[in-house]
Amino acid sequence: MKLVISQPMYFPWVGLLEQVRIADRFVHYDDVQLARGFYNRVQVKTNCGSKWMTVPLRDAHRGQLLNEVEADEREDWRGKHRHLLKQAYAGAPFIGDMLDVVDQVFSQALPHLAAISRASTMAIADYFGLTESRVFFDSSLLCIPGKSSQRLFDICQHLRATTYVTGHGAKNYLDHALFECGGIAVEYMDYSCLPYQQLHGTFTPYVSGLDLIANCGHDGLKYINPSTRPWKEFFNEP
Repeated sequence: MKLVISQPMYFPWVGLLEQVRIADRFVHYDDVQLARGFYNRVQVKTNCGSKWMTVPLRDAHRGQLLNEVEADEREDWRGKHRHLLKQAYAGAPFIGDMLDVVDQVFSQALPHLAAISRASTMAIADYFGLTESRVFFDSSLLCIPGKSSQRLFDICQHLRATTYVTGHGAKNYLDHALFECGGIAVEYMDYSCLPYQQLHGTFTPYVSGLDLIANCGHDGLKYINPSTRPWKEFFNEP
């Protein structure tokens, strides 16, 4: 059984959707400390290049947990984001589908940043049918203490994973020996980044998955094509 544990991302890129697709069980790692990342921001491709779409945070500080950080509702960030997306994808064939997904998220009263990011991920995943045969969890509800590799390992054991699938950033901190000794295989994502027809020039995979919806509709599922490599093979690549 393959398990993915990922920090929440705001309308994430296709690489995270590949992680969702390859997982049997997926954990939203929503109770880790706030740091620089993609919890509240993502790039959108426009006719003026890629632009950041960022959820403003209210009184956020380092050390806060993601499920404690609040969006700053003193400004209309939802309206700004929708306007940016409507302009950027004005010529896209499935702009209506994309805006429907956005509106589905924005219509919810979500209590904190982790919930906003989780909802945005699930909305895109649901559009592509990726929620039907997988089980999703929030780490905050698993009641498993600890930190770093030990906590990840304990979550894997609790959910009876045989394989832990992770992104490339784990190369810098994961205790691979801990997993190996515990009988849990570690695999790294081998992101496919398959090109598809995009607006606004040369293809880039490093934009929101909303881009895939706007340009390809439900047919975009074929571009979410995950594969992995065992950790030792990943480490030994040139």
